[in-house]
Amino acid sequence: MVDIADRPVRLAPPAVVPPAVPTVARSGPFARLAGLSGRVLHRTAALLALAAIWETAPRAGLVDRVFLPPLSEVLVAWWALLTSGQLADHVGASLTRSLTGLGLAVLTAIPLGLLIGWYRPLAELLSPLLEVFRNTAALALLPVFVLILGLGETSKIALVVYACSWPILLNTIAGVKGVDPLLVRSARSMGLDHLRLFQKVILPAAVPTVFTGVRLAGAYSILVLVAAEMVGAKAGLGYLINYAQYNFAIPDMYAGIITISAIGLVVNQLLVIVERRFSTWRVDVTAG
Repeated sequence: MVDIADRPVRLAPPAVVPPAVPTVARSGPFARLAGLSGRVLHRTAALLALAAIWETAPRAGLVDRVFLPPLSEVLVAWWALLTSGQLADHVGASLTRSLTGLGLAVLTAIPLGLLIGWYRPLAELLSPLLEVFRNTAALALLPVFVLILGLGETSKIALVVYACSWPILLNTIAGVKGVDPLLVRSARSMGLDHLRLFQKVILPAAVPTVFTGVRLAGAYSILVLVAAEMVGAKAGLGYLINYAQYNFAIPDMYAGIITISAIGLVVNQLLVIVERRFSTWRVDVTAG
């Protein structure tokens, strides 16, 4: 008699593993080129749609082509300005004023914002004055700058400095005040003095907010300058637009506007690159 406990146990057959299907290599040059082309098309789809609407709407009679010529005519006028050298002269004059004003605003507003954000007594002293001037539009002060500084370059650069200082200053103050208090207490518990605390904790944590203000100021430096160049200027993109409007050279006017938009995009991308360089520790949490 054989005990049931002594019966041999039939082992289950091993699971059949399906043969591995060779996968198509997706990291080849064609796949990378296709991915790059898809990303470029995705990023430029809206601009291409705008260009198509701009080209077809005047030709179809939806808008008066005298006041809104097709994009192709504007590009022809832009090329004529470029080859004649006029566009380079106007762009050079505008960029010199804009970058000078933006640089001076960065050099003055960031240190002042760090001090105001870090020292409470200084913030309480200057807050009423800042509230008064931050609510005064820069263009409203253009006649004042012209009266005091004249029609030359100084008044235009001073207006750019004034317009650019506020977004940089306010964002710097917000960046310093928005530092996580837990980080500050942890740094103090490790014995960091005020200078090291400011250098190692406060300043790195405030950098993203500071650069947000610098990017806003970069856009302001172009917008305000164009308005300033429409008054008492002999060169610059604002002067070009104003001169073309008075002489009814509408394609030239739109060529100047397109140039301003392109300069704004380039300046913004350069500031984004600089921001990434100084805030490499940030993690991109955007989806998709």
